[in-house]
Amino acid sequence: MSLGLPSIRHDPLARILMLSFRELRCFVPLARCGRRWLASLALGLMLAGVAWGGFELERMRQAALQRYGASAAEAVDAWRRAMAGWRDLPEAEQLQRVNEFFNRRIRFADDSALWGQPDYWATPLETLARGSGDCEDFVFAKYFSLRELGVDDSRLRMTYVRAHVGGPGSTVTQAHMILSYYPQPGVMPLVLDNLVTSIRPASARQDLTPVFSFNMQGVFLGGADQVSSPVDRVSRWRELLLRMRMDGYTP
Repeated sequence: MSLGLPSIRHDPLARILMLSFRELRCFVPLARCGRRWLASLALGLMLAGVAWGGFELERMRQAALQRYGASAAEAVDAWRRAMAGWRDLPEAEQLQRVNEFFNRRIRFADDSALWGQPDYWATPLETLARGSGDCEDFVFAKYFSLRELGVDDSRLRMTYVRAHVGGPGSTVTQAHMILSYYPQPGVMPLVLDNLVTSIRPASARQDLTPVFSFNMQGVFLGGADQVSSPVDRVSRWRELLLRMRMDGYTP
């Protein structure tokens, strides 16, 4: 069955996607961080040109209450109160607060255990309601929270990396997702990671090698500043945003 990707010989991104589909797994240090989410990326993102809108917070709360119960609604309330308190903070402080909030409140869980599926991209509501998620679920929750706080999309990228594991000298790498923040175009990004409490510059994370990243603007190869292909290359992204609409997200 065709994945709908361009010729691998002529498209660097296609080569990366197919290589990762065959060989890479999501980073699993200490307590297991993930699974083969990159196989989903190889199926191709199908949502280009979607504008940012925002969360309808009361609708989101009601959806959490109806689907998951009172504890889920309380989790959404806690997030909503926290967001209200962070809205007027400097951007650097917003990054810190959002990163700490999700790293402390959400525990890692594999999709097969949490959702009964080998790969599932959870909406922020689903992650808050379950109180669990894997590496990309942390990233999506942080990404959309920061956008809701007013951080420009051009400064944020959901970044697929090769994570070096096994200590110094090891050649073993596994796949992982982080959120990258670019204070200015072309500068060294900061890394928001569910595995590391502090926000660090990418130069201090020698264990991570960027492969590609994406946001609403498109897909970026490696650490490139220019979009290399449209965001509609990754299918689960469209599926995620469609479910977010049901949660009270208005693009």
